[in-house]
Amino acid sequence: MPGSVRPTHRKGTIMTSLSGITPSGRLTLGNHLGALRRFTDPDGFYFVANLHAMTTKHDPRRLAALTREFATLMLAAGVPEGTVFIQSDVPTHAQLAYLLECTSYVGELSRMIQYKEKGNRPMTRASLFTYPCLMAADILLYGAERVPVGGDQDQHVELARDIAIRFNREYGETFVVPQLNKAALATRVKDLANPTAKMSKSAADDAIGTIRLLDPPDVIRRQIMRAVTDSENEVRHDEANKPGVTNLLDILAACTDGDPVELAKSYASYGALKQDVADAVLAVIDPLQKEYARLTTDPGAIDHLLAQGRDRALDASTPCLQAATRAMGLAGSTP
Repeated sequence: MPGSVRPTHRKGTIMTSLSGITPSGRLTLGNHLGALRRFTDPDGFYFVANLHAMTTKHDPRRLAALTREFATLMLAAGVPEGTVFIQSDVPTHAQLAYLLECTSYVGELSRMIQYKEKGNRPMTRASLFTYPCLMAADILLYGAERVPVGGDQDQHVELARDIAIRFNREYGETFVVPQLNKAALATRVKDLANPTAKMSKSAADDAIGTIRLLDPPDVIRRQIMRAVTDSENEVRHDEANKPGVTNLLDILAACTDGDPVELAKSYASYGALKQDVADAVLAVIDPLQKEYARLTTDPGAIDHLLAQGRDRALDASTPCLQAATRAMGLAGSTP
C-alpha cells in the first residue's frame, strides 16, 4: 500500500497508524529510513501488501519469498509486536474491496495513473484496473480520518473519499470520510547511480545504485564508494546542481540525525564523505541484519508474531466490513 494513514476509530480518540508496503522487490535503505524505522506505534497496523503485488505478472514463489522476507525485516527493524501482518491473511481487505468495486465507476478507475501508465494494453490484468478499490478498503476498514501521503498517492486518497461519500449517501452512514493531509516529507533516498530518481525496491536485484537491506556489508560499502557525484569536488547541499552529493549528505543526515547542510561543511572531498556515509549506513543496517538472522533461525516464532498481528487486524476491521455488508442488504446480514 502506498503511503501511511492515521486512523481514528469511531469508538475512541486514540490515534493509531496504518501503513502497508508492497513486496514488488527487495527492501532498500530508502524503505528503512523512510518507512520501517518510523513504524513505532504499538497500537498501529503495519502490513505487507502482497495483494497489491499481483496486479501485473509475477512469479508466485518469488512473491511468497518476498512477502516472508518483508514481514521478517519489519519485525527485525523493531516494528512493535502484534502490529505486523500479511494483507492476504486478513480477508476483510479483499472482501471490502469487492463491495467498493460495486460502488465504483469505470470512468473514475480508468483515470487512475497506474492504469493509464501500465494498462489498456494486451494482457492487462483486471486487478490493475480495480486495485484502487483495494487501496480504498485498506484505508476505510480502519476508520482513517487523515491520510498523510506523498503527492503520487493523492489520487488514490481522493478516490477513497469519493467512494466513501457515495457509499454513505446511497446506503447510509458507514465509513469515515478520510481527509488528504499533506505529510512532511520523509527521508527520500535517491539512486546512487542516478541521483535524480528514487532508490526503488522494484529495481533489478543487481542494480548498482540500490542498497538492499540484506546486501553483504562489503557490497554496501562498494556501492556507496561508487556513487555518482560530479566533477567539482566541492561538498555542498545543492539538489538542483549537485544531486549526487546532496543524496549522500541526505543519507548521512538520516543515519546520524544530523543536518545535511551543516554536515557538508565538515568535508573537503567526496572520498571522505563517501567513507563516512558507508560507515553510517552500515551502523544502521548491521543490527537490522543481525536481528533478521536471529529471527530466521526460529520460523515458528515469526509465524506466531504474524498471527498476533493478523488477529488484531481482523478484530479491528471486521466491524467495518459487517457494517458495510449490512448496509448493502446482502442476504444473511442482520441489521
